[in-house]
Amino acid sequence: MPAERLFRLRSLDPATFEWEAASTWPEAVEAIRAKPVEMAVVDPLLGSPTPKTHGIGRLRQFFPSLPLLVYTEVAPASAGALLELGRSGIRRVIVHRFEDAPRLLRSALMAELEQSASQQVIQGMGQMLRDLPPTLRMALGDMLHEPGDGPTVTALADRARLTRRTCERWFTKVGLPSPRVVMVLTRLLYAHRLLADPGYTVEDVALRLGYSKTKTLQMQLRAVFGLTAGELRVSLSTEDALAMVNSRYFTPARQAEAS
Repeated sequence: MPAERLFRLRSLDPATFEWEAASTWPEAVEAIRAKPVEMAVVDPLLGSPTPKTHGIGRLRQFFPSLPLLVYTEVAPASAGALLELGRSGIRRVIVHRFEDAPRLLRSALMAELEQSASQQVIQGMGQMLRDLPPTLRMALGDMLHEPGDGPTVTALADRARLTRRTCERWFTKVGLPSPRVVMVLTRLLYAHRLLADPGYTVEDVALRLGYSKTKTLQMQLRAVFGLTAGELRVSLSTEDALAMVNSRYFTPARQAEAS
C-alpha cells in the first residue's frame, strides 16, 4: 500500500482500527498467521508497476475467511486485474481519490469487518445470546482477542462497563451458562472457524486466540467437540459446530450442568 493511502487508513479512526503494514505478499501472509488480523486492505499494484493478482489470490486461497478490500487507483492496466479478482470472489473495491472520502472509506471498512471470522461467530450465536444487553454481546466479541488461556469474567465486565456481579446476574437472568463458560465456547467456535482456513496451523490459531500453550486449546476442543483440532478441520462444518454447542450447552437441560 503506498504511503499516502496507508496514512489515510491510519488517520481515519485510530480508536477503532489498528493497521499492520506489509511491503511484500509473503510478509502479509506471515502477519496474518501471527497476529489477530480481522481484514486485509490490498492493492494489486503492491511491489509491481503493473497490477498482479497472484499475491491477493494467494491470500484468498490460504485464508478464505479473511475479508479482503481492494484499495487501488484508476489505471487502464487495472481493469483486467480487477475483473480477475471479481471472479475469485472479491467484490469491494475502493478507488483512490474518487471513493475514499473519510466517510465512504470508513463505511467500506466497517462493512468488510462485518464479514470477519470473529463477527460471523458472534452473529452465528445471535439466537443464543439475543437476551443479553448489546454491550455484553459486543464485549464477548472483543474478548476473542484477549490474551491468556481463559479470559476472566472481570475483564468481560470491564469491557461492557458493568460490575462483575451485574455481568454474572445478566447471564443468570436470561438463562445462559456462566460468563466463563460462554467465553470459552465462543473462543472455541472462533478457533474452529479459523482452522477451516488452510493457511493456519493449530499453533497459529492458538497464538491468535492468546493461548499460552497449544495443548490447552487442544484439550478444550476435545472436551467440547470430542475431536482434535486436526479432526475438526475435516469432519465438522461451521453449522454443525454451532448446533453442537447449542444443544450441549444452551438447551435448558444442559445449562445447569455447564454453569
